[in-house]
Parts: sequence; C-alpha cells; structure tokens
Amino acid sequence: MIELEQDRNQFPREPLRLMSRVYKFILPDVRRELEGWRKVAGEIPDPELRNQALASIQTKEFHCQGGAVYAAANLPKRHVLIPLIVAFQTISDYLDNLCDRSTSMNADDFRLLHQSMLDAVNPGAETRDYYALREEKDDGGYLHRLVQTCRDNIALLPGYDAAKPYIQDLVGLYTDLQVYKHIDPSLREDALIKWWDQHKELTPHLQWNEFAAATGSTLGVFMLFLAASNESLDESSAKTIRDAYFPHVCGLHIMLDYLIDQEEDEIGGDLNFCSYYDSKEVMLERIAYIVDGARQDIKKLPASSFHRMIIEGLLALYLSDPKVSEQQEIYDVSKRLMRRSPLMRLFFFANSMWIRKRL
Repeated sequence: MIELEQDRNQFPREPLRLMSRVYKFILPDVRRELEGWRKVAGEIPDPELRNQALASIQTKEFHCQGGAVYAAANLPKRHVLIPLIVAFQTISDYLDNLCDRSTSMNADDFRLLHQSMLDAVNPGAETRDYYALREEKDDGGYLHRLVQTCRDNIALLPGYDAAKPYIQDLVGLYTDLQVYKHIDPSLREDALIKWWDQHKELTPHLQWNEFAAATGSTLGVFMLFLAASNESLDESSAKTIRDAYFPHVCGLHIMLDYLIDQEEDEIGGDLNFCSYYDSKEVMLERIAYIVDGARQDIKKLPASSFHRMIIEGLLALYLSDPKVSEQQEIYDVSKRLMRRSPLMRLFFFANSMWIRKRL
C-alpha cells in the first residue's frame, strides 16, 4: 500500500493537535457552510420540505462537525473537503428526516430520493426529479444544489477515480438500508433480513442488525474523500481503506447512534438496531466486540493513530450525549463502556461536552 503524501505531514497524531485544528479550522468552516445551506433551505417553497430541511440542519449539525474532522488531516484541501462532506451529510440528514416523518411508505419513493446520493458521488450521471413519486415536490432546487456542490468539489479531488468504486459501493449499501428501514413497519424487518442474507458473506461474523448498522455510516465515504484528495491514491489503497472502515468502524458509529436513541425511537415507532438483542448484557458484549474489531482494522492504515482517535472520539461523542443520562439502562451501559477508558477517550469526552455547550 502506498504511503499517502499527507500521511507523514498532515495527519494529526495526538489529540491536542487534532482538537486544535478542530477548534481553529473545522468548526468555524462547518458553521459557515451550514449557515449557507440554512438560508437556502429557508427559501424552499413547499412547507413540509422546508420544515424537514431546516430541522435536519438544526438538530443534526454534529453529524457534519464529526464528518468534517477528516478535513483536519489535510488542511490545505479543507476548502474542498469541508463543503463536500457538509453537502453530502446534509443530503443524508435531510432525506433521513423526510423518510422518518414521511407522508409515504413507498419503497420506490425512498429509493428515488436516495438516488440523489448516488448521483452526488457519480459526476457523470444524469440528475433527475428525485421527488417524482411523492406529493411534496417543490424544494426550489435545494436537493439539486446539494448534489451539484458534491460534484463540483469531487472534481477537485485528484485521486477520486481510484476511490470512486468503493465510495459507490458504500453509498449503494447506504441507499438500500434507507429504503428497507423506512418501509411499512410490518415489512421492514423481513426485508432487512432478506437483504442481509444476500450480502452476509461480506460480514459473516456480524448479525443482521449489525450489518445493517454498518451500512448506515458515512464515515467510510468521508475517509475515502480524504484519501482522494491525494493524487497518488491507487485502487489498492482505496480498497484497504474501505476494508479498514467497513464494517467495524462504520458499525460502531451507527450502533452508538442507535444506543442513545432507543427511547426516542420507541416513542416515534422508528426502527432501532440496538433493540434486537436479548439483553443489555448481550448488547454490551456485541458493541465491545465491534470496538475491538475497529481497533484491529485501523492498524492496516498509515497514520493509524489518527484513526484510533476517530474510534475513541466516536465513543466519547455519543456517550457524552445528554440523552444518555436521561435513560437509566443506557446510562448503565455507557458507564461500563467508559470504564477504564484510555486518557484519549476521556480527553475527547470532555471536549465533546464543551463543544455542545457552545452550540
């Protein structure tokens, strides 16, 4: 595997250096990008589309902040990486809101909406009317502008051709997940298990809900965006990155997200992958197993200390969420996951709480 040029000179290797870049560059740049999209979203003619677009930015800003941390590993390219990551994540969050609170349960509608994400990472594809199968249609060009912003910035990534097949694979799996998890609740579990059965050779050691969780993360895509910012990226290196992130790093990301959302999802009738374990003990064991897998996988990558910070940062970010203390069972699980935490995780835990207070 090639040593990417920025591996030696750009990747922050210590938590203090990483957080210095996050505070100085990443958070301000993300805030500016989101303010721009907030203004565009506020002008959407259809009231339902406008409400969901604004809500996704308001309540899921931390998704963009977390994703944009990858730009800290190549600051000279952050003017490309941050707009790309924010636009792509904003599509994801907006569509998730639309489908979660949808006036439709039409699988074809959900697939057409999420075709926008596939088109966003495939600059040669024709864009289309992504709202053609739903009642709410007039977004004033909002979704097309997000797609085009992704494409414009991808055009500035010199190594994108090598990363493209693996990005498309991950986005394809993500799209499948969003279709199956949002259909009629009486059909979705069977559909997800049947889908997993078609792909389980990719992750034979994971249960169906854990595979599904891994497909729901955008972190592998963001890491490949970062790698593509280097012209010397080749397809072998891109595959190594994909394999290091999927399924364990990606799976950890989404399992933690579902862990803290259990009460909220139960109230909303939304699917939650952490609810399929027989007990709290089993859930804890499986999450710990995925953490161990993630730590082993990232050792394959150059600058593995950066990716170890990503893993510890994920644990800190989610386990410091205020939702944790509001759910006794989740609080108990969180305490056990944080027990004997390395200093790095405690450092990120404190920083996560500080950032939330500033929002």
